[in-house]
Amino acid sequence: MRALVWYRSDLRTADNTALHHACRAADEGVVALFVISPGEWEAHDLAPCRVDFMLRTLQELSAGLAALNIPLLIEEAALPGDVPGVVARAAARHGCGAVYANREYEVNERRRDAAVSLLLAADGRAVHLFTDQIAIEPGEVRTGEGRFFTVFTPFKRAWITHLLETRGGVRVLPAPNKQNNTGCTPAQVPGFVPGFVSPIPAERWPAGERHAQQRLRAFIAERGRAYKQSRDFPGEPGTSQLSPYLAVGAISPRQCFAAAAEANGDSPDPYRLGNEGLLCWISELIWREFYVHILAGFPRVCMNRPFQPRTERIRWSDNRDHLEAWKRGRTGVPIVDAAMQQLLTTGWMHNRLRMISAMFLTKNLFIDWREGERFFMRHLVDGFFASNNGGWQWSASTGTDAAPYFRIFNPVSQSRRFDASGTFIRGHIPALAGLDDESIHAPWELSPLARARLTYPEPLVDLSRSRAAAIEAFAAIRD
Repeated sequence: MRALVWYRSDLRTADNTALHHACRAADEGVVALFVISPGEWEAHDLAPCRVDFMLRTLQELSAGLAALNIPLLIEEAALPGDVPGVVARAAARHGCGAVYANREYEVNERRRDAAVSLLLAADGRAVHLFTDQIAIEPGEVRTGEGRFFTVFTPFKRAWITHLLETRGGVRVLPAPNKQNNTGCTPAQVPGFVPGFVSPIPAERWPAGERHAQQRLRAFIAERGRAYKQSRDFPGEPGTSQLSPYLAVGAISPRQCFAAAAEANGDSPDPYRLGNEGLLCWISELIWREFYVHILAGFPRVCMNRPFQPRTERIRWSDNRDHLEAWKRGRTGVPIVDAAMQQLLTTGWMHNRLRMISAMFLTKNLFIDWREGERFFMRHLVDGFFASNNGGWQWSASTGTDAAPYFRIFNPVSQSRRFDASGTFIRGHIPALAGLDDESIHAPWELSPLARARLTYPEPLVDLSRSRAAAIEAFAAIRD
């Protein structure tokens, strides 16, 4: 039997569940396939920098597969609905008796995979899907009543218990065996796809699983133990910045969990006891699992709807000028504008800043969270629907386990706490570089003469009054 491995968001050879099982099952070689689908990417708001990162990761993947005598084929589907036919024809053309792939959980992706299964079944070919994007399949962990969890902390407790009971910790799959040569020639991975040309320099995000592994090792060795203390400060290199690699699957969550647990190896329970920095990072990885669990259990969040139906009654502001100013980093609130400039110039934003900028948009400007969710996806190199949607709904108080509507970040307080010296702000807003460490967080508090010297906008809204208005609007829809 010859097997076809259909790559999607799992662009690596190491610890790849579908590739592992395909190599075990095939006795006439393995063929790999990736489908370039601009229509699908556009429908899912993929950022040009993310597509560029994905293509560069594919180039390394092709070389890694070639070393195993597995050719990577590249096909193109102009429209999302064309993908199932492209996969089915590729399997038939290369004499593959079965297709192996790792599951994706968004509604459209599940429908696509169901369509592929029907087409292949009609042709006498099988489809095998595996858990790989996350460590534990959604639905395996449930409440005592058999429901999907909707609150993170009990989910985390149950998730860790299930992990330890069923697997004794996270096991990483062995490297795939070298395959018989199928006679196919690897395809040329394109350097770019029209409509998705990245403005972010490629060197900002070196691509591929080799770089992902290097970054993981460096983070664990150099910053993992201090992660809890340093992760909230955008001016410091306190985070792993592995999210782009997780998003395209250049590294697996299992590899990340295993590395953290191993570094916490003196602990009898490395997922719950031990170094607080490593435990904090493990917890952040479990948040990713939680958000995938939510979109699988509550598909409405994939359909442009809030998790909490009552919040559909909110009447958001339609002030397009405010929205455009937020997008361009011209709100007049330095920490928000610096965050947006970081996104526009690097394709990435520090997690603390994601929360600050999202709360400012939804609570101070009172603009629909879906506008911000879409803008982030269109600019993030690590755009991953589950995490992006979950984070935006948390910030907007429309989601599961969301921030209570009356707890609203004050961006000035957040700025003074997490960028006290203004280092991050100065790095992204040159117009404020000359201000002292206190004034830089709220330049509207300067004297009129000093304020007049700045080429920086006044705040779009009054922070206190806009906060009060948001609380009042949410209070009015309480059940």
